[in-house]
Amino acid sequence: MSRTKIVLAYSGGLDTSVAIPWLQERYEAEIVTMTVNLGNLPEMDTIKDKALQTGAISAITVDVTQEFLENYAFPSLQANATYEGQYHLATALGRPLITKHLIQLAQEEGAFAIAHGCTGKGNDQVRFETSAVILDPNITVLAPAREWNMTRPEEVEYAIERGIPVPSGTNPYSTDENIWGRSIESGVLEDPWVKPPDDVYLWTQSIPDSPESPTEVEITFESGVPTAVDGDELPAVPLVTLLNELAGTHGIGRVDHIENRLVGIKSREIYEAPAATILHAAHQALETMTLGKQQQRFKERVAQEYADLIYNGLWFTPLRSDLQSFVDSTQRHVTGTIRLSLNKGNVIVTGRKAARSLYSFNLATYDKDDVFDHSAATGFINLYSLPFKTQAEIQDDPTDR
Repeated sequence: MSRTKIVLAYSGGLDTSVAIPWLQERYEAEIVTMTVNLGNLPEMDTIKDKALQTGAISAITVDVTQEFLENYAFPSLQANATYEGQYHLATALGRPLITKHLIQLAQEEGAFAIAHGCTGKGNDQVRFETSAVILDPNITVLAPAREWNMTRPEEVEYAIERGIPVPSGTNPYSTDENIWGRSIESGVLEDPWVKPPDDVYLWTQSIPDSPESPTEVEITFESGVPTAVDGDELPAVPLVTLLNELAGTHGIGRVDHIENRLVGIKSREIYEAPAATILHAAHQALETMTLGKQQQRFKERVAQEYADLIYNGLWFTPLRSDLQSFVDSTQRHVTGTIRLSLNKGNVIVTGRKAARSLYSFNLATYDKDDVFDHSAATGFINLYSLPFKTQAEIQDDPTDR
C-alpha cells in the first residue's frame, strides 16, 4: 500500500477540483480521481480532462448507471422504500455504489486513502465513510471540505492562485442528481415559507404548463422489477429514462419536504423523481393484487426500516441484506401489468392484472357468478365478536360510551 496515493471522488465542481492540490500539498500525495456516472454526467471526457489539468496523475471514469438501477434502485423499489413517505432516496442509493468503486480502485492502486467532497453538515459524509469502513476496515477516509475551513470566496481565491478554472456566475442552489432523481437545497429554499422558484425544477413541467389531456401508460413487472412499458420490453436504463420524460411532462414527481437529517437537523429538500414516483405507485398497486393481507401489513413495516437504512448510510450492513432476503421472497408472484393515468401532477391507477392475482372475481362479485358462501357469515361474526360481547357483559360501564 502506498502512503503517497489518494483516490478522490471527483465531480468536476469547485470543491473536488480544489481538493486535488489541497490533498497534494497537505499529504504530499499523488491524486487519482474517480468519476462515477449514475446517469447524471453526460460530459465524462470533459470532467476527466479537468482532473488531469488540475493535477491528478490519473483520472478514471466509469458508467455504472445500469448497475445502479438493477442492484440499488430496483431493490429499493421492490421494498417500497421511501424516506418519511416523501423521498425516493436517489442520492442516498448512489453513495454506497460510488464508495464501492472508490474502494475497489484504491485497492487496485495501492492507495492508503480515499477522499470525498462532502461538508460536515450533510448526510453524504456519513454514507461515504460508513460504507467505506464496512467495505475496507483498514482504509483511511479524508474529507478535505470538512478540514480546510475555507469560506466560498477563499476557496475561489485558492483555485485562481493555482490556475484551476472557476465557473462564471453562481448557482444559487446545491444540487445532486442521478437517473433516479434530483435533489435541490440551499439559497432561498432555506426559508420554508418561500415558494420554490421555477428555475429549481429541470425535469418536471409546472402544472399550468403540463398537458391538459391525460396520458395512459402500462408498466409491466416481473418479480417486482419493471421490465416493459406499453408492452415494449426495455432494459433498465432506457425504461427509467423514458418514464422520467413521460411523467415529467405531466408535472409528476415534485416533492417539497422538511426532512429529518441524519446529522440531527431539519432541512428543506426539493426533489424531482418522475420515474421513481410512477414506478412506486405501480409497484404498490400490483402488490395489492399479489400479496396476502399479513404480507402487505408486515412489509409496510419492513419498508420503513429499509428506507431508514438506506438514508442512514447502512446499505452494506447485515440487516439490510437480511431485509432484502425477505423482500425478495415477497416478490415471487409480483408479476403483472398496471395501467396508470398521468395528468397534472397526478398518478391514478386505472387497471391491474396479474397471472397469480389473489383477487377472485367470483368471490368479489355480487352478480349471479357469486360463489361466496353468505351463510358462513353468521358463524364468523359470532366468533369474531365473541370476546367483545363477553367483555361487555362482564365489565359493562355506561360512562365509557
